[in-house]
Amino acid sequence: MIRIVRMFHPAKVTAMRFLIAALLMTAGMLSPLKSFAASDDVEATIKAVNLESMSLTLDDGKTYSVPEEFNFEGLQAGVRVIVYFTLVDGKRVVDDLEVIQ
Repeated sequence: MIRIVRMFHPAKVTAMRFLIAALLMTAGMLSPLKSFAASDDVEATIKAVNLESMSLTLDDGKTYSVPEEFNFEGLQAGVRVIVYFTLVDGKRVVDDLEVIQ
């Protein structure tokens, strides 16, 4: 005759289930926080290129920060571009940029 032995006490199983449920609920509540960084794009003409502050100013009057590895080659005032950016802490950070011919 085979006897089945319980490995865990029922109170421990209930506590473990409660802990896992609480962790999943916390993760679910915190996961939308990343979605607050809104991505967008704008089509405009470059008004100014600032290499020192690593930023572009467009004819819409807004300034867009670029990452350190950004290539400014071919970008100057008067060039028409599409800028793909993300709002991070109220700053517009360029994700990608496309020159319009």
